[in-house]
Amino acid sequence: MKESDVSGESLLSADELISATGGKYIGSAENKNLFCFTSVATDSRNVICRTMFVPLIGENQDGHLYCPQAVENGARILLIALSEYEKNGGFYDKLVADNAEISVVAVKNTLKALQDAAAAYVAKFPTLVKIAVTGSSGKTTSKEMIVSVLRQKYSVVYTQGNFNSETGLPLSVFNIRKNHEIGVFEMGMNRKNEIKEISGVLKANFALITNIGTAHIGILGSRQNIAEEKRHAFDYITENGAAFIPAIDEFAGYLAENVKGDVIQFGSLVPPETSGIRYVRDCGIGGTDFSVDGVEIHLGLPGVYNYANALGAVAVGKRLGVSAEFIKKGLESLSPIAGRMETEKLTLKNGRNITLIKDCYNANPDSMRNVLAFCKSLSGGRLLYVLGDMLELGEKSAESHEAIGCIVASDKPALAVFVGAEMEYAYKKACVRGFIDAVYSKKSDENAISYIASVIIDKAVENDVLLIKASRGIALERLIPELTGEKGK
Repeated sequence: MKESDVSGESLLSADELISATGGKYIGSAENKNLFCFTSVATDSRNVICRTMFVPLIGENQDGHLYCPQAVENGARILLIALSEYEKNGGFYDKLVADNAEISVVAVKNTLKALQDAAAAYVAKFPTLVKIAVTGSSGKTTSKEMIVSVLRQKYSVVYTQGNFNSETGLPLSVFNIRKNHEIGVFEMGMNRKNEIKEISGVLKANFALITNIGTAHIGILGSRQNIAEEKRHAFDYITENGAAFIPAIDEFAGYLAENVKGDVIQFGSLVPPETSGIRYVRDCGIGGTDFSVDGVEIHLGLPGVYNYANALGAVAVGKRLGVSAEFIKKGLESLSPIAGRMETEKLTLKNGRNITLIKDCYNANPDSMRNVLAFCKSLSGGRLLYVLGDMLELGEKSAESHEAIGCIVASDKPALAVFVGAEMEYAYKKACVRGFIDAVYSKKSDENAISYIASVIIDKAVENDVLLIKASRGIALERLIPELTGEKGK
């Protein structure tokens, strides 16, 4: 059994959990007296001692199958579906009868119950400043920037990684503790009304939208619908709170409608005399230099879009009383986020030295255009592109990938490798536009990765710049060890 590293009282009492979820308590009075959970998990592999395990029911799998494993790993509370209890009540009755430390609560819908329990837990911290971060792209980077700035002055709890979904956000808020002054939580979506639902869990009094782009347009149908969904992050802002909106976004005015708190715009349209921000220089792959209230700051993350994300973090920091010196310390101490615009020098296994730009955690038309524009702006070595599918674009996929093919044909890199079934549209469009240095691979399996690496190694010369960009599902980061010859080391 794995031991919990958290001690103390239960995150919610039995009565609080039952009241929040409308659940049915299964267990004796002795079980209820010993009721305690200090962490929450929906994956039995993440269960530790005194965890509440919440099995979710998906299209292809039922998490209730893993309740025995969760108990073995230390789960003390099982938040199960009533339908499961009706089918397998004997198992749960025996479980609580044999172990007084285990309680079972049966609810109509375990996902809804998880969200309701999380909302009840958040409500126990009325003085916590709650900040939501959402947008079509740049959410995780902006969240990390905001956290790094605010941590210079406050005790901050925040979303780990991109745990931002209908399950991820509820799980994240259970990390709030009494010592925390500010919570910064990322909100993502894969379906209509998801932002609305998880906003009801957090009830943020501050929220920032990075942009309104085309990510998930295949699900919501239009940018207007995306803006409408993202705007739900502002639903619970009070008069003492604020909505942070990118000034140059064409939906800025729409996003600001009916906000009850302050509307704070950030970006290039903000007058320097009021924002205190002065752009200094673009350092290319080295980042951006700018100043805040006369304090010069070097942002190590490259690209104008990362500078825009930094301006959002500056706006949040200033609104919450963080000094320019602390903003500088926060932004300059920020490390690159794994898989997002990571840059490094790479020695290929033939001895040639190139610069790698690895941005293969996520991809959508906006982020793809941004990174291609950034690469085009670089001076120095030739450009080599490896571009993988942009997923979840629905009926817009062919059109969106063809647009990327047009950009590549215009940029004329020394090599462009298109990877994935959807990237065939980009490949064909680039070829039609007269681009001849193109290679296509429908697959991204082990053999395809090995082939793509060999193409790059044959083509690359000293000081080339190699961009690897794709949605996470294509897993193009597997190219790196193939390029360097360090596979299996």
